[in-house]
Amino acid sequence: MKASRRKNSVQRHFASELIGTMSRLFLVLVSLHAILVTSTDALATPDHSQKEIVVGKNSRIKSIKEGIQLAKNGDRLVIKGGVYAEGNIVIDKSITIIGEGQPEIDGQNRFEVFTVRASYVTLKGLVIKNAGISSIHDNAAIRIDEVSNCTIENNRFVHNFFTIYSAKASDCLLKDNEIIGYDSAESSSGNGIHLWDCRNIVISGNRVSGQRDGIYLEFSRNVVIRDNHSEKNLRYGLHFMFSDSCKYFNNQFINNGAGVAVMYSRFVEMKGNRFESNWGPASFGLLLKDIKDSRITENYLYKNTVGIYSEGSTKVTVDKNTFIRNGLAVKLMASSTDSHFTGNNFMGNSFDVATNSSHSLNYFESNYWDNYKGYDLNKDGIGDIPFLPVRLYSMIIADYPPALILLRSFFIDILDMAERAFPALTPETLVDKKPLMRRVT
Repeated sequence: MKASRRKNSVQRHFASELIGTMSRLFLVLVSLHAILVTSTDALATPDHSQKEIVVGKNSRIKSIKEGIQLAKNGDRLVIKGGVYAEGNIVIDKSITIIGEGQPEIDGQNRFEVFTVRASYVTLKGLVIKNAGISSIHDNAAIRIDEVSNCTIENNRFVHNFFTIYSAKASDCLLKDNEIIGYDSAESSSGNGIHLWDCRNIVISGNRVSGQRDGIYLEFSRNVVIRDNHSEKNLRYGLHFMFSDSCKYFNNQFINNGAGVAVMYSRFVEMKGNRFESNWGPASFGLLLKDIKDSRITENYLYKNTVGIYSEGSTKVTVDKNTFIRNGLAVKLMASSTDSHFTGNNFMGNSFDVATNSSHSLNYFESNYWDNYKGYDLNKDGIGDIPFLPVRLYSMIIADYPPALILLRSFFIDILDMAERAFPALTPETLVDKKPLMRRVT
């Protein structure tokens, strides 16, 4: 009897556990079904929570500020064509503002136009003009203020003090904007695109002219600058300081006051850019000041006063660049060390290399020099005698600039021939031991 009761008890316990397990499994299946139905309904049904608000002179809502006040996060404001002069417009919600018919947002030469104080904001298709000039405040057409994931795209900016000013922002895209500055004195002109203490910003496809600096970076990291056209800016086409791990690719910097300045930074990559016609008594294509562990490759430097000017820079690789018709292709100050110049083309420059030191701690190898007069007996494409790229005449000009008037004279030709035959004053350590016989393609 006892054995029978124990058996019945075990059976009842097993049945109870089985029923409990089946019940729990049933509840799980019901929950999964509810989730799947909800997900399917969400995919099949449009999201009506996003609202479109139309702002226009013939609409119920006639001001941008009123539209922003009525909007909620995720909404979209459509600004119709017309002129809107509303002072400083603060965007404190995650919204998209789209212009239709090129609406003009006018700062009336007094105000900052848009101040963005919310993340996930998009501004697109607007004409923004006349942000006020001020000696106290950096008024901007658009200020991105300590937020993230904002997009400024396909806008036209005309005659603003600063244009796009981004402070302590991250993960933003500034793309395909046209920026036209005052083209007046530096004191009354701000920067086209200005980044301060920013992270992970992409600046792509913009056209900037007439500003103080076309693009300016300070204390920013991991910034990518690509496919921009920066021309006729008063000071620099691009200027960045204390900004590590930045890259700029395939940009054009043409006819700016002093070209491009890259200063006090590390791990910078500069590839495929064009530096052209940055010409003047204190101008250059590219200035390197206290740059370390960086690379300059596949750039085109054409008709600049100085192609590359390097001071206080170390461990910089300069390779596969083309220097054509510059006054001076490369000027290396004594404070620049341990940089490598390989596979570059030097063609039609008045002077290829100049330095203010009798010794060089930089290395030149396997470059093409159109001034090279050597030979290649074994036909391996490498000159059989080394090339000294520093001319004695360039050192004379450094000490006595008026001597430049003799540049094309027969006397200078004789001086160059004598120096090649009996090098005495030019730095023997600055030499290309493997000059190429053909240009690098």
